[in-house]
Amino acid sequence: MKIALHQDLIEKYENPIEHACDMRVGQTFIANGWEKPKGFCDSAWDTISPFVMTLSHGGEDIYDGWMKNKKSAMISCNDGFRPVSFYLEVME
Repeated sequence: MKIALHQDLIEKYENPIEHACDMRVGQTFIANGWEKPKGFCDSAWDTISPFVMTLSHGGEDIYDGWMKNKKSAMISCNDGFRPVSFYLEVME
């Protein structure tokens, strides 16, 4: 996982907020279908859960050859100010 921070966009467009995201680089989560893992960001889960569901039900090769591992995906949350990228991978 990787977290980007677009400070220029935050300063220009975002209202000051006290707390935005609890995700940290290096965290690992295990999902069971549609069940959001404990401690996972609600907004990020809304974004990535369709991909988790697809992979957990045998789907693969999302976006036709995009990933080296056909049973994986790299998906980012929808926060344009501090997007978090998640590597999703099927556990055997």
